[in-house]
Amino acid sequence: MGMSTTRAGEFSPATRVRRIRESPSSAASARARDLKGQGRTIIDFTVGEPDFDTPRNVKDAAIAAIEAGQTKYTAVNGTPALRDAIRARMLRTSGIVYTDAQITIGGGGKQVIYMAFAASLDPGDEVIIPTPYWVSYPDMVLANDGSPVIVSTRPDSAYKLTPAALEAAITDRTKWLVLNAPSNPVGVLYTPEDLVALAEVLERHPHVWVLSDEIYDEILYTGRPFTGIAAAAPGIRSRVLTVNGVSKTYAMTGWRLGYGVGDPKLIAAINKLQSQVSSCPSSISQAAAVEALTGDQSFIADCVAAYRTRRDLALERIGAIAGLSPIAPDGAFYLYVGCGPLIGRETAAGNRLRSDEDVTLFLLEEAGVAVIQGSAYGTAPFFRMSFATSESEINAGADAIAAAVAGLRPPTPASADARAETNAR
Repeated sequence: MGMSTTRAGEFSPATRVRRIRESPSSAASARARDLKGQGRTIIDFTVGEPDFDTPRNVKDAAIAAIEAGQTKYTAVNGTPALRDAIRARMLRTSGIVYTDAQITIGGGGKQVIYMAFAASLDPGDEVIIPTPYWVSYPDMVLANDGSPVIVSTRPDSAYKLTPAALEAAITDRTKWLVLNAPSNPVGVLYTPEDLVALAEVLERHPHVWVLSDEIYDEILYTGRPFTGIAAAAPGIRSRVLTVNGVSKTYAMTGWRLGYGVGDPKLIAAINKLQSQVSSCPSSISQAAAVEALTGDQSFIADCVAAYRTRRDLALERIGAIAGLSPIAPDGAFYLYVGCGPLIGRETAAGNRLRSDEDVTLFLLEEAGVAVIQGSAYGTAPFFRMSFATSESEINAGADAIAAAVAGLRPPTPASADARAETNAR
């Protein structure tokens, strides 16, 4: 691949930038904000963050750290207090003992994932990513010279990666398997038995590592505790990088504090990169994270109870709209909604809905409701809506969606053929 030709003095982005796209979720949120700025009333279901405020005790810990002068650089892998807190949490939740040499801390779980790919991928290395996937995984792989290998999952396997599909996707160039559970956007949760079955495949392929993104591990609706693959499958534990953070569980998205635990050599490579990228995470965010991880945990139960009520409301309201089929999530705070029957239908203005992106644009323009198209997550036709918002917003959004969908015209024979073609993909 050659360098692009530009006029003297004209900026040309690097290849790694040209090969990736802007985050679709960020773009959708920005579009909703733009319309709000123009005076439109927009019900925004795009933002993947809790609507709750950071707990008072966590904010107080940050303020106390500022007052105590804890505003200097820390070690690349964080303060001793935060490493202790992470070790204690991992022991409590997984039963695994980790050492300082197995901990990396970054500016959010997202940065930890990016740095893991940067530290491990050479050109052409492959990363297996099951659908539906969080929008950033493939682009982070591409930005680091890797090749995303997208593996489709199916409704009959509850949108979980199966051992057979994993086996078929592995090649000599496979470096990572990405597992996200509870997942964004479907909220799927793997059982310990599911994870053991996947690990049996991985035991036959010792060159494949697992990046287990567990950022939603406390937001569950199943009544059973979370189990990650490092705990479920000790035989492959040395090849598992577990990534987590405080953003979702403790309503701390803006604090940008995440962590990873895994193999000491991998962690050392990530920390080496981190030393050149940002030296260390924010000292104040680290102090806040210590309190979040070790302080009063009642905030979590209160939030999950609220999310459960909102989930059930959203399932009821969206599921009652003809043409929409939401998937009941096991965890996280998203509703992934099938919209296949709307493909091919026409708006009052005569515009035909040809894709799930058309559906989301229609809902934005006609209903004033912002959601994200399923094609951004590797599946279609769907859209994702966050229910980390108030019950009144969920009801208002459902009312607006129902009214807009009711105004669509039935598909013509030609558009019905288009819908059948889309659903067959």
